[in-house]
Amino acid sequence: MKYWRGYLVAGIVALCAWALNQFAAAHSQLVDMVYPYVTRIIMDYLAGWSAGFEGCLWQTVLVFLIAILLGSIVLMVVLRWNPIQWFGWVLAAFSVIALLHTGLYGLNAHAGSLAEDVRLELREYSVGSLERAAHYYRDQANLYAKKVKRDADGSVNFDSFEELAVQAADGFNALAYDRSFPVFTGSTEPVKELGWSNLYNGTTGVTVALTGESAVNPNVPEVGLPFAICHEMSHRMCVHGHADADFGAFLACTHNKSRQFRYAGYLMAFRHCYNALCSIQTELGRDALNRVMAEVDSKVMDDMEEYNDFLGNQANEVDDALCKMLVSWHIQEVAQYENTEQEDVFDPMDEMDERLWDILYPSEPATEGDDE
Repeated sequence: MKYWRGYLVAGIVALCAWALNQFAAAHSQLVDMVYPYVTRIIMDYLAGWSAGFEGCLWQTVLVFLIAILLGSIVLMVVLRWNPIQWFGWVLAAFSVIALLHTGLYGLNAHAGSLAEDVRLELREYSVGSLERAAHYYRDQANLYAKKVKRDADGSVNFDSFEELAVQAADGFNALAYDRSFPVFTGSTEPVKELGWSNLYNGTTGVTVALTGESAVNPNVPEVGLPFAICHEMSHRMCVHGHADADFGAFLACTHNKSRQFRYAGYLMAFRHCYNALCSIQTELGRDALNRVMAEVDSKVMDDMEEYNDFLGNQANEVDDALCKMLVSWHIQEVAQYENTEQEDVFDPMDEMDERLWDILYPSEPATEGDDE
């Protein structure tokens, strides 16, 4: 019996994790009312604690665990431990880690969607509504492509990784306090650079709940760094799904005062809508794509291609859930006001007015060709 104790422990722990998931799935409304707020507080504490460690703490812990595992294999051979018994206890240890992750973060998968948290009415999109959204995101990307700093070869010249990681908090604070979206009241600790980045080709970042750390691959092209940073910060704020975290990143980028973040946000939104239009293999879809592409700034296409090269095989993937959110956001936040004529009055208290930015934020000067 002693040979099977580890398996028994692993089975009990796995059963507990399964039971938690089943309970959360059956009581999703209850989970949504309580769990995200509790876990957001825990993530906030863990993020503040782990921020005191240089580099990614979870990677150090992982190396330590691997060393223990390898050492136990050596001891098993030298001391002639029973390999069946040894494997059972290894399985039990990993089961405990999985249970901790489930309890601390994993049940967010059963909480409400980000669309509900930001009061977004999701709509099934047509080719027409997708095209109109693509036009809008394209035009915004075209605008900011001319406003961000660039090198002589035309590539973007953003602030350093560390500076961008600090600036990202601005967008989340605007969402939390100006737009009253409490889902974004989590930790705004700067994300860390992901160690062993060459092992994560095509991966933009990782968030580890057990240490409250969000890390971004420093090899991500500069134009995509602000978005990648906000994506991982969204995860740390307990936005669980990949599409939801991407939409959270879009919102955080486009509500940031920095033109670098705004450009990254609109560029990624346009990229997703562009991929969705490319996937529509009908004459209607091809015509819509041609109309959208007719007025794309060459800088936007160059930046998008650079980012796609980094992603490799993932570059052309279409996320219907994300596209639905982007199109619905355009309909709800932009389209319904487009036909309303309003007097263009300069408000010196409106931090979103571009004319005020030119005065307040001279550190991001317009490049040549900017008509403002």
